[in-house]
Amino acid sequence: MTEQGVLVLVGAEALQLKDRLEASGYTALVWGAGDRAIASDGQQPIAALVSPGQLPQVAELRQWLGALPILLGVTEDSIASRELCFSSGADDFWLSTSAPSDLLQRLRLHLSLQKRKEEHCSVVVVGDLQLETTSGLVRRGTRPIGLTERESSLMLLLFKERGKAVSRSQILREVWNDEQGVSSNVVEVYIRYLRQKLEEGGDTRLIHTIRGRGYCLNNGVPFLKSS
Repeated sequence: MTEQGVLVLVGAEALQLKDRLEASGYTALVWGAGDRAIASDGQQPIAALVSPGQLPQVAELRQWLGALPILLGVTEDSIASRELCFSSGADDFWLSTSAPSDLLQRLRLHLSLQKRKEEHCSVVVVGDLQLETTSGLVRRGTRPIGLTERESSLMLLLFKERGKAVSRSQILREVWNDEQGVSSNVVEVYIRYLRQKLEEGGDTRLIHTIRGRGYCLNNGVPFLKSS
């Protein structure tokens, strides 16, 4: 079966759908309030399913997931429930008393819309860090980040592999083209350069060291399984 991607599940009702979602090809990841990162086996999530009664979690999820689809569970299909859903910042609702097939249909629709949006969008976002893929310009919030050519190449690679551990050997291969005489220590030096520029003014860390595996660009400390 084709792997469909990682779905974040919040609350008991969403967790009850875990087996059905996994049977449909999705990887289910349970998330709780206060979790500072969302990742599974190096994969970035594609959407979140929030249970009824978990309304306060929508805002926190939105902070970490950015524009990815968030579907909020409701116990009845009423105007009041819909207003509550959309005012919370969720993209759509799912009726917890309906068959899982209804939720899956809504989920596929939003994932399809998200894919089309990304295909026409030239901006990649990790937290408040933005990369304009056509120009290579990088911003942290509203602050432009000036990068050298080598730093820019490294930044592009980290964005491309965002949420995953990128090894030093991969960085040397793709950024330095395996140049003779270039040691792996140079990677650490350039990672430090990028961190200094990205964290200027006390901004939070986005480039994380994954012991024994390399570096990961992620909004929050990534939960990556051991190799």
